[in-house]
Amino acid sequence: MDPPTMWRATTVQACGMWPFAAGSGSPMTGVPLGQHLFTGATVCGDPLNWFTRARYISNPSLFMLGMPGLGKSTLINRMLIGLAATGVVPLVLGDLKPDYADTVRALGGQVISIGRGRGGINVLDPGAMGAAAARIGGEAGEVLKAETHGRVLNMVAALVTIVRGRPMDDHEQSVLSAVLHHLRERTPAGHAPLLPDLLRVLTEGPDRVRAVTLDRGSDTRYRDAVDPLHRSLLGILDGPLGDTFASPTSTRIDLNSPAVCIDISGIGEADTQLTAAAMLAAWSDGLGTVAASHALADAGLTPRRWFFTVLDELWRPLRAASGIVDRIDALTRLNRSLGLGDAKITHTLKDAEALGTDSDRAKARGFVERAGMVVCAGLPKTEMEDLGRVVGLSRREIELVSSWSSPPGWSMTGENEEPPGRGRFLIKVGGRPGIPIKVAITDAERDLHNTNTRWTPNDADDAGGSAAALAEQVKRIAELGAVPGLPEGFDLSGLAEAARAADLGALPGAPGYGTRPGTPGAPATPASRPSKRGRTT
Repeated sequence: MDPPTMWRATTVQACGMWPFAAGSGSPMTGVPLGQHLFTGATVCGDPLNWFTRARYISNPSLFMLGMPGLGKSTLINRMLIGLAATGVVPLVLGDLKPDYADTVRALGGQVISIGRGRGGINVLDPGAMGAAAARIGGEAGEVLKAETHGRVLNMVAALVTIVRGRPMDDHEQSVLSAVLHHLRERTPAGHAPLLPDLLRVLTEGPDRVRAVTLDRGSDTRYRDAVDPLHRSLLGILDGPLGDTFASPTSTRIDLNSPAVCIDISGIGEADTQLTAAAMLAAWSDGLGTVAASHALADAGLTPRRWFFTVLDELWRPLRAASGIVDRIDALTRLNRSLGLGDAKITHTLKDAEALGTDSDRAKARGFVERAGMVVCAGLPKTEMEDLGRVVGLSRREIELVSSWSSPPGWSMTGENEEPPGRGRFLIKVGGRPGIPIKVAITDAERDLHNTNTRWTPNDADDAGGSAAALAEQVKRIAELGAVPGLPEGFDLSGLAEAARAADLGALPGAPGYGTRPGTPGAPATPASRPSKRGRTT
């Protein structure tokens, strides 16, 4: 049964009802999201606060589904802003559009661009984990160094898998691990090796590397063992991934940044290999930063910080490489121990059905089943029925969310009409009845987040652009002193006043015309005055 409608009021307003006052039936813990669609009560919530403070959910994760253009990214942007205000660090590890870069900049965070000619990531760089291991030292530092070695090994193996289209062999991973150990011992402190260094070590064939190839002193056996790996690494360096991953890291993630966004929107839609590699590298670097932060906090060197990761347009990275599915699958099972909340956003459950293997499809379906919160924007009825078999939706909830997927009505006035489902969401937690909310964004949020920027004319970006152009024309006319086509003797001296007004940002007839600098709201001077010739200008 749905809980009865409850209302909130201050003690001054509800003092006459004592002792029968009651709290609101809507959750009030977390980021303010919007109003209850039916009661108008304020609804608050986010995965971290509902996990840590309210204890509504057992897993700090959110899965959001909905048709395009209904405000999914806008709602997540609001969560980012609210969580950042409480000290949580938002991490957008692979912004594909980008939807979150401007929000992160407004929060004073760090935006890192990855792509050809934009920036790159050195996958052999230990990054924040290496720096934390050196700072911690002792046994704990050695443990962190071993974890760093494993992350670098997995990242290089993932790049090889992307280039080959199949996983590496087990003996090749042993060779690669030995090469990385050799490089780490040979590289001076404070420096990071590069992918070309891997090729040089394979060519040199040091004893440590030869030992795992079972070459038994034969160069031929050694070359037979390492040549396939050598060719794959050459394919990375000379192929579509080389420019991005073969040079030093352009910008490292700052452990003290209040928010981080890794922007990969500069990579083309059709460049699936580079997209997959950039996503894997971003997640490896970002989660390594999280591990380094927790290791420093465990050692008492820094305060404890919580993190909130966002993976928007989930369908695209899932199809780019199977390694992404495994990494997200591990994250959804371990995020409680990582001190990490996450939000995953996609359009429909059918996005998981397009994956290449049965195992990947099964893992992707598990994302919804394990999510602590499931948020639905407008979806077709058939999709809602499929979702209802996973999260338990009532018939009324299915009909409500299905109605939000309808297109806007035919406009008779030429004005833009919004779809009926824009800004409306249903929050489901376990077997509880869903909470329908309506989100009304502020002007600040609207300025930060516009997913239709490519459909906005350039002149619409600057509301004062046309006024500035008109002011410039007025000033030029005033300088000419005459305009062809006007009656002889027509006095243009009054345009000097218009030119001065243009310098102040106002034009005759516009609000505030005639206001002097430094006197806001002063009464405007008359727009006409007697001229020397007796005419009115």
